[in-house]
Amino acid sequence: MPTAEKPFMWSWPRILPPAAAIALGASQALAGDLPAGHAHNDFLHSRPLFDALSHRFSSVEVDIHLRDGRLFVAHDARDIVPDRTLQSLYLDPLVTRIRENGGSVYGDGRPLTLLIDIKTDAEDTYQVLDEILQRFRNILTVFGAREIREGAVVAIVSGKRARRLMEAQEVRYAALDGRLTDLGSGAPAALIPLISDRWTTHFTWRGDGTMPPAERAKLDRIVAEAHAAGQRVRFWATPDEPGQRRTAIWRVLREAGVDFINTDDLAGPAAFLDPTP
Repeated sequence: MPTAEKPFMWSWPRILPPAAAIALGASQALAGDLPAGHAHNDFLHSRPLFDALSHRFSSVEVDIHLRDGRLFVAHDARDIVPDRTLQSLYLDPLVTRIRENGGSVYGDGRPLTLLIDIKTDAEDTYQVLDEILQRFRNILTVFGAREIREGAVVAIVSGKRARRLMEAQEVRYAALDGRLTDLGSGAPAALIPLISDRWTTHFTWRGDGTMPPAERAKLDRIVAEAHAAGQRVRFWATPDEPGQRRTAIWRVLREAGVDFINTDDLAGPAAFLDPTP
């Protein structure tokens, strides 16, 4: 929390058992029955965070690098700019917005997922991240061994993940972004509330024609198993150029119940719902 401000306090909305972890924004669509939007590489947009929020995305992704004890936002180390930190671009603005909206990002109680992709050493970076997140704990979802205390923002660590370090914590202000290998592993949703993986690793279909029945059945099984464990599902590396292939894949993701549409095109989900110019 910025030192010049008083702590931002409100009562926690609810405590969720593991099976209810999917309620952390997973079923909250942008509109209609569209899965929630995930702003991939959000920090590359002209207004990090704010552009995604203007399109009412439910999840934003930020890459971080540890340098001199600070967490800088950049895709590559060579792109680090001194004033672009996790706190200045994301955490401080979220505190302000949540305060202005009565306790949630959009004023409707819907939590925002902040996916934090660690690019430097897993444990060293996470230790600094944990210290920073503790200062912002009043807006964050809190994870215990088997329960989740819902806050306005759900922080999830991706990229280089210090899993053993995070598992050892009795209280955490972030959870882990899992992979399909974690599905059915018995890891609680309080540790891994999100299963993410590369689409092209597991499916050959790229949106041309009809999805092969065996692959569609596989997708349905993945979603069903994750949801039964209280976990959400996201795939990256799906076609993201506007057109028939992207529309076909997004339609299948929606029909299968995949929780997040991963895209760099912030206007894409709205256009998907209403393609009329």
